[in-house]
Amino acid sequence: MKKYNVAVVGATGAVGRTMLKVLEERDFPVNNLLLLASSRSEGLSLEFKGKTYRVKEAQPSDFEGIDIALFSAGKEISLNLAPEAVKRGAVVIDNSNAFRLKKDVPLVVPEVNSRDLLWHKGLIANPNCSTIQMVVVLKPLHDRARIKRVVVSTYQAVSGTGLEAIDELKAQSEEILRGKTPEAKVYPHPIAFNLLPHIDVFDETGYSLEEWKMVHETKKIMGDKDIQVSATTVRVPVLNCHSESVNVEFYNKITREEAVEILSKAEGVVVQDDPANKVYPMPFYISGKNEVFVGRIRQDFTVESGLNLWIVADNLRKGAAYNAVQIAERLINMNLI
Repeated sequence: MKKYNVAVVGATGAVGRTMLKVLEERDFPVNNLLLLASSRSEGLSLEFKGKTYRVKEAQPSDFEGIDIALFSAGKEISLNLAPEAVKRGAVVIDNSNAFRLKKDVPLVVPEVNSRDLLWHKGLIANPNCSTIQMVVVLKPLHDRARIKRVVVSTYQAVSGTGLEAIDELKAQSEEILRGKTPEAKVYPHPIAFNLLPHIDVFDETGYSLEEWKMVHETKKIMGDKDIQVSATTVRVPVLNCHSESVNVEFYNKITREEAVEILSKAEGVVVQDDPANKVYPMPFYISGKNEVFVGRIRQDFTVESGLNLWIVADNLRKGAAYNAVQIAERLINMNLI
């Protein structure tokens, strides 16, 4: 099997570290591995397959000879370095929102729209974490009954913000339990024992950028600009795994039983739907898993054809690192790299 020179940009962050775990778990055909990050992380050491690698500050020249570059270092670094990597012959899979809505950049969830990889020009965008898990469940239902409208409320874990947010939730929890007033640094308000209906920046409409990501990215990935999406995104005091309450209205009739059967056969989906026996997806049990879990599947009796769904996935894995590695694997399998 051919092996590939792989660079991970943002290697020391929560997603970057998870990318390394996933590459190792999947036995990805790595020839040489290059770990890149910002100047403040230069010199740190990370393990991969029993070998220690030193982290370098990312520079354009680092991408000479790189076949696949997995980026998870934020929008500005992606805007500056991803084109440089592509110019030097690398295929970039970018986890930021820098390129997601550009017409000439595929926005890919492998279970949904792998064929969009056929027209890549060296740069592929990894979607928003909340969008990924939702469309994995919605696409097989859309193929059966065609979706008219989606209303989604998210319950997003602090790991989506990064390692510093994880540390802050732990520290604030301890402070509150000791009777102290928690200090908020990462978020505008304490996150421990709290909910923040605020992810990313708000615009003049009152919606946040995170909410608009779900609207526009869903249309692009699903290949249907007529799907209407209304989103409310909320940060919750959960360490890892995003959850979503999703209400879907269809053009064609689909029953709960049909939905369960379809989703039980869908790639990358695990149905956990037995509420009578307290079986439904929960972040506590799903952290560390690569699949998207769905339960609480039930009819919406307020419309002619509607369903309610509860969707949970590990946002560091399927919502970011695992999806990126899947894209790289599909590129190899489709002989596109």
